[in-house]
Amino acid sequence: MKLLRKLLFPFAVLYGLITSVRNFLFDTEILKSTSFDVPVIAVGNLSVGGTGKTPQIEYLIRLLSDKYKIATLSRGYKRQSEGFVLADATSNAAILGDEPFQFYQKFPNIQVAVDANRTNGITQLLSQKEKPQIILLDDAYQHRKVKAGFYILLTSYGDLYADDFMLPTGNLRESRSGANRANVVIVTKCPKDLSVEKQDEIGRKLNLNPSQELYFTFIDYDDFIVGQKEKVTVSEIKNEAKILLAGIAKPTPFFEYLKNETDECLTFPDHHHFSEADIETILEKAQGKKIITTEKDYVRLKDSKLISQLYYLPIKSTFSNSQENFDTSILKHVSDSEKQSFS
Repeated sequence: MKLLRKLLFPFAVLYGLITSVRNFLFDTEILKSTSFDVPVIAVGNLSVGGTGKTPQIEYLIRLLSDKYKIATLSRGYKRQSEGFVLADATSNAAILGDEPFQFYQKFPNIQVAVDANRTNGITQLLSQKEKPQIILLDDAYQHRKVKAGFYILLTSYGDLYADDFMLPTGNLRESRSGANRANVVIVTKCPKDLSVEKQDEIGRKLNLNPSQELYFTFIDYDDFIVGQKEKVTVSEIKNEAKILLAGIAKPTPFFEYLKNETDECLTFPDHHHFSEADIETILEKAQGKKIITTEKDYVRLKDSKLISQLYYLPIKSTFSNSQENFDTSILKHVSDSEKQSFS
């Protein structure tokens, strides 16, 4: 695979040229972006693959939803619906996509919508009777037809965009210079004990503009797994024989947090739609044992025959440094946007 990617280097150069021209056209306003009167905060990345967008969106929801009416807008990757959909009691993971459905289930006091056309999605949200005061755009860093007021760029500790290259040779969707659009860059999935020296080293490598802020976060796993009817401490099940199941981009940390030498780890593609054959295979391998999965996979599996044995491990994004500064930056942007809309 690595050799093939190297052989595809000319296509990576061409792809980089195409995305650079596109960005230039938007930067010079030859191609138009639409702005909106409400604060729009975009969370995304330069690369394909998991950088922890879902935990970061959930962090913002927790930060803002006590004071403001919040809506999330996602593409709804691999959903079995089209156009604009606003989540309601009839929604499920197939209609919304797994991550938006997770938002809807965890945060009943917010609006959750999906639309591949983010401009239309925002317009539809703002036409609702109870329109949101803040819109969080999930995975929309390259969606330049909308001009967000605040951009949060995520990059994984083990796969920094500064060390990467354009698709298909590397994993970048656009060139590294795209990072210049970010107000904030967050290095995600860091070790919990990441030293200040290592943070400084990464900061020098990313070489951000003076106006940009840099933060570091790690994935904080819960002490409990959660099932349909009970919660069980991780310490209780750590040495118990079980099935660990993940259909996410980078499942290794999840497996390592829970597994022992007797466990079987089942890996599926990211955003996998589990077929009846998949369910039967999982049941056969489980043989009555607990099946522990990620929260994102749980929303796709909870209506299946696995439910009596199925548990998920909650996670959240936790800041290694300067959480208060990050919160202040977000709240200040929202406050400033409100003042501008009334002026």
